[in-house]
Amino acid sequence: MCGIVGATAERRVADILLEGLRRLEYRGYDSAGIAVINDQGLQELRRVGKVKALADAQEATNVNGHTGIAHTRWATHGKVTEANAHPHLSSDTVAVVHNGIIENHESLRKQLQDLGYTFQSETDTEVICHLVHHELKTAPNLLAAVQASVQQLEGAYGTVIMDKREPERLVVARSGSPLVIGLGIGENFVASDQLALLPVTREFMYLEEGDVASVTREQVDVYDVNGHSVQREVHTSDLQYDAGGKGEYRHFMLKEIFEQPIAMRNTLEGRIDGERIAIDAFGNNAEEVLKDIKHVQIIACGTSYHAGMVARYWLEQYAGVSCNVEIASEFRYRSSYVFPNSLIVTISQSGETADTLAALRLAKTLGYKASLTICNVASSSMVRESDLAFLTNAGAEIGVASTKAFTTQLAGLLMLVAALGRSNGVDARVEARIAHALASLPNKLEEALTITEEIEALAEEFADKENSLFLGRGDQYPIAMEGALKLKEVSYIHAEAYAAGELKHGPLALIDADMPVIVVAPNNELLEKLKSNVEEVRARGGIMYVFADRDVEFESDESMRVINIAHVDELIAPILYTLPLQLLSYYVAIIKGTDVDQPRNLAKSVTVE
Repeated sequence: MCGIVGATAERRVADILLEGLRRLEYRGYDSAGIAVINDQGLQELRRVGKVKALADAQEATNVNGHTGIAHTRWATHGKVTEANAHPHLSSDTVAVVHNGIIENHESLRKQLQDLGYTFQSETDTEVICHLVHHELKTAPNLLAAVQASVQQLEGAYGTVIMDKREPERLVVARSGSPLVIGLGIGENFVASDQLALLPVTREFMYLEEGDVASVTREQVDVYDVNGHSVQREVHTSDLQYDAGGKGEYRHFMLKEIFEQPIAMRNTLEGRIDGERIAIDAFGNNAEEVLKDIKHVQIIACGTSYHAGMVARYWLEQYAGVSCNVEIASEFRYRSSYVFPNSLIVTISQSGETADTLAALRLAKTLGYKASLTICNVASSSMVRESDLAFLTNAGAEIGVASTKAFTTQLAGLLMLVAALGRSNGVDARVEARIAHALASLPNKLEEALTITEEIEALAEEFADKENSLFLGRGDQYPIAMEGALKLKEVSYIHAEAYAAGELKHGPLALIDADMPVIVVAPNNELLEKLKSNVEEVRARGGIMYVFADRDVEFESDESMRVINIAHVDELIAPILYTLPLQLLSYYVAIIKGTDVDQPRNLAKSVTVE
């Protein structure tokens, strides 16, 4: 979601701030801004639209200084306007950037207005700025003012504040929204994601929940939620920022679709030993932690939720472990029953998804035996706060619509099935089957990508469509849901997914020649049932696009277009059948002329509720 970059240095920092924002563009945003402290005092510059517009304005005005903050905003409170863009200022003295949502902003706004403050924006963030300015009237310095201010805030915030009267200091505060401090020599930096700072440092300090830190050129001082001075470990990052170019591809989304075979190899590397899964891929003590687990509660959002839904089928069928899957934002706000010997599993590409992270923290108070996160970012909050972690090693995913993160999450979940099956005494042949199927997967994914031209041609038939229906059965039902999500995300075509057996319970009313129906049809025990559902659509004049195992007897005709998919073990069919649906959504979006990598209204990492 929103991006934050801050710097204090002997050199001028505008270029560092702007480059940091460029590296966070993939997260999704609608406006950008920068504020610096220099000999003229506090200067700010804001623009609606892309970072390039801000960079052009900065070059024209030469707004620069040795200490500064910058931000890309994804609108929550207030429309997309220059006045609502960050940074926000108070009395041309204090400047603030902020990720998150201040839930009590209305009451704080009223209090501050009564104190004589005039608000220039519709945002919740501006209250932070005026609140700090007010506290500075009695506080000895900016750090103390921020510490007093955050005690009055309710909600989520990752915020950076500067005061022109302390021109070499940034003060940062974190509650529910991630912040990282980058360490240099005679200079230090702040960001919401270490990717923003890789050009200037490889040394990072991750703030914990409730931390407030003072950052100067020479020193970083961190204080915990109780105001006590604490030490946070410094980590050296070997993360590679591979978003610098799309290579031969037109968009990052297409690049990342085609990266899935190598991403899968990276996920599996060193984690399969012949006919066994390396349980220590989940953590050094994973074998002991997973022992006697009888129930799994999966919590996730969006695409990751679909991965969890697939895993439910696998866990109950192959590991003999019961499983519930719930959307994180729903889990947080209801009373739930904790089964004995339960494992809580959170799934997130970024490891910072606000609802999922909050659900993890809640779950840890409810009596679960242990927690596991499946994630793509080793330094993320979920990884650090879980007992066990499986890192997907998919590489940086820049496109907002998740592709390789999803398929590698599924691989990690299938490995978990094998690990829990072994712990529960399931026949060793099941684990061997999973190991062999996973080992074959990278090559199968490469084969699946050979039908790209056929799917690109098929996409032409969607150019004038406004609605679509996706169908699947069993563990392919969540894949149909994921296919529908991808299509709506990047092409803006309304898409719904149903378990195919539900057709007669409502969706058949929608079927006509203008409603394309996309069907996923691997060769499994539900195939004959699925064929009956296909005939129901055909009888009502529907036009179908069937992605079918090449060994299945489906033939194209005027009402049905069949796209043949390589035969695979049904264990990994959900992973394989994801790729053609990703390609379909991509090529339909190209025809519709949408912004594929940064779809409207969406953000890559959702760090607010």
